[in-house]
Amino acid sequence: MIRSLYIRVVLTFLVSVIAGTIISFFMSTWIFEDQLNENAQINIRNFGQDVVQIYKTLPADEAELFVSRMKQLDSYHIRIYDATGNFQSYGKLNEHKSSPVSTDQLKKVLNGGVVQDTPKGIATVLLGLPIKTEMGTRAMFLETLSPPSASFVVQFGFIFASCSLIVGSLLIVVASVYLVRPIKKLTKATKRIAAGDFNVKLNIKQTTEIGTLARSFEEMMHDLQQLEQMRREFVTNVSHEVQSPLTSISGYASALKQVNLSDHERSRYLDIIIAEAKRMSKMSDSLLKLSLLESQSQQLKLITLSLDEQIRRVIVALQPQWSARSIHFELDLQAVKVTADHDQLNQVWTNILSNGIKFSEDGGVISVSIKQDIKNVTVRISDTGIGIPLEDQKRIFERFFKADRSHSRKYDGSGMGLAIVKQIVSLHQGDIQVESEPGQGTTFFVTLPISTPMDS
Repeated sequence: MIRSLYIRVVLTFLVSVIAGTIISFFMSTWIFEDQLNENAQINIRNFGQDVVQIYKTLPADEAELFVSRMKQLDSYHIRIYDATGNFQSYGKLNEHKSSPVSTDQLKKVLNGGVVQDTPKGIATVLLGLPIKTEMGTRAMFLETLSPPSASFVVQFGFIFASCSLIVGSLLIVVASVYLVRPIKKLTKATKRIAAGDFNVKLNIKQTTEIGTLARSFEEMMHDLQQLEQMRREFVTNVSHEVQSPLTSISGYASALKQVNLSDHERSRYLDIIIAEAKRMSKMSDSLLKLSLLESQSQQLKLITLSLDEQIRRVIVALQPQWSARSIHFELDLQAVKVTADHDQLNQVWTNILSNGIKFSEDGGVISVSIKQDIKNVTVRISDTGIGIPLEDQKRIFERFFKADRSHSRKYDGSGMGLAIVKQIVSLHQGDIQVESEPGQGTTFFVTLPISTPMDS
């Protein structure tokens, strides 16, 4: 089996051209066959009538001499039969084989009839005519040796078919190179990508389907490059986030082996170990939840809920966090009903409000408002916390990203909360935006459709 696409394309085109040329030649021959035969018959009949007239006008000896010198004998062969079946021929056959004359044909012509046949196909005519001579009626049979019109047409058709085949084959070879070259580039690029090399330049400028395929391939390659970068960052971040609590657990577990530890120190070490274990467990739960959300294997359980009431309940549930730091809430919540997953949406408000509480100063203010239009509802959550630098605002929804890197010791967290929020909002076919200035606070805008499609 031929594996090379180039060879298969060339062979396919060549077979098509050859088959098309042969079929076209035979079809054109078949279409013009009757016309060629008719032209040949007209010419040979005219010539035959001239010969008959010569025998009528001249004596037999002179007529035979005149006929034997006729220039038309280059194209026609003449046989004149007597009643006994013997014949006198005029003209050279060369490599041409004369057509046989049957007894019935001979008798018919001797009796004054006319015989006309095409024994060898196109433009080859056998014509039998009676001749009246001094010695009685004789049968003259004429046949074409190489009819000029027929030979020209056949020769022209053969040359035309040959030239078409040669030129067409050359053009097909060139066109095949042009068509197959970008496919070869795509094949090489695929192998390089499979080997982990995403810095591939195709440089295919075609506007055909191949060009569209190449541009789609480049977009896919760019996406794969981003995914690979995200994978590497993810592995690095997971390793870093896991290593810190593991180091603490390992260190304090080793310290517990000391015999001379006081009960207070032993209790403090155990509290640290428990806290770090809870931190790892929380991070593991967040990773699992985000993984389920991104794979969309967790279907949304859509119900109609009161959005303002849900936000109020989340604020009440977080009261131990904000009341201990004297943080106040300013609420402007109009009654709005939306179709959404209650538990998932509850997670959105919990994560955003928890961040607002965590990054606000003691005695700060968090404002929450709801605005509704015909199709969407927008929830605005604003705090007076430390804010987010402009260069970090585009990355805060990435997993493990922490905008408070300089405060990492002060503010705990895995950097998964906003990534989960982003994914939940996207599953509801909504949008989330952020506005912030360092030292001035942060505002999140969550826009949700009032009615989420059931196929989300």
